Amino acid sequence: MDYLEKVLEKLKDWARRLIEVLLGPEGESEPELIPIPVEEPDRGRT
Repeated sequence: MDYLEKVLEKLKDWARRLIEVLLGPEGESEPELIPIPVEEPDRGRT
């Protein structure tokens, strides 16, 4: 049984590390995007 407990503990550790890699250390939300001003050509003016 001790062997199985060690295997389960390793699997839990690997799963936690995988989640940290995929989601970040604390499951942080994505940062807000910064709007970039874009110069649009004047339409309708002649």
